[in-house]
Amino acid sequence: MENFIRIFLHYTYEVMPALIVGFFISGFVHELIPETAVLKYLGSKGLKPIFLSTVIGTFLPVCCWGSLPIAVSLYKKGARMGPILAFLVATPATSISALLVAYSVLGIGFTLYIFFAVIVMGVSIGIMGNAIKYAPKPAGKITCPHCELDPKHIHTHKRRTLKEKSMSALKYAFIDLPKEIGLELLIGLLLAALVATYLPIGYMIKTYLTGGFGYVFSVVFGLLMYICSTASVPLIDSLMKQGMNHGAAMTLLLIGPVASYGTILVLRKEYGMKVLSAFLAVLIISSVLLGIGFQALGY
Repeated sequence: MENFIRIFLHYTYEVMPALIVGFFISGFVHELIPETAVLKYLGSKGLKPIFLSTVIGTFLPVCCWGSLPIAVSLYKKGARMGPILAFLVATPATSISALLVAYSVLGIGFTLYIFFAVIVMGVSIGIMGNAIKYAPKPAGKITCPHCELDPKHIHTHKRRTLKEKSMSALKYAFIDLPKEIGLELLIGLLLAALVATYLPIGYMIKTYLTGGFGYVFSVVFGLLMYICSTASVPLIDSLMKQGMNHGAAMTLLLIGPVASYGTILVLRKEYGMKVLSAFLAVLIISSVLLGIGFQALGY
């Protein structure tokens, strides 16, 4: 137990500076980028909206669960399936805080490859989504109940001061966002310390997960257990230190944050089994191939 606590504190101290910086930047990204601007560019055809939604998703400070209501909103406003699915992959797969933690724990090479892999994975799934014959829902008419009662009703909006915007950004960064992903961060750190502490787990990894079977484990574990992109970094680090194939570790790092029971259930309900099956198939294949590619680079 003493060794477990020591390792847990080590990981906590290691990721905390990057988390603080990441949360701070995420708060101001959340405050300064209006939702209307995101919606504006995701309803057209072609590769551009897919790539744009992928890039936006890589920087947005939203986890897998938080991206679901945004995706549903995009869908109801008429966005095409490709940008929606690309957004659902890129948004939870990485973030500013996750990239900073990855740089702190795993190094620059690992971090650059994660960013590259998420872009590739998001665009691939987006292209698949646009290839599916599926008509988006028409945009619903948004009305003001006061205008319906009185056509002369005038909308008034109070313009917030710089101080109010800053306070709102800080509140989101250090109160709302930690509430959203704080538990997953803690679970990830605890799992990392658990893997690094107890030898039977290390023995299993060294015996069974150093080769190709590690990819099978990564896919199954990633689909069954959700860990946010930031929290998965120390877990992946501890698995690799125990001997896990680095390519399989990359696969787990890519698929784990994206897949969750919430994602599967919402995709099935909103878009049907056809879209869900295609989404999972491309997610699994692309994450495994990108993991193999990472291993082939000699990391």
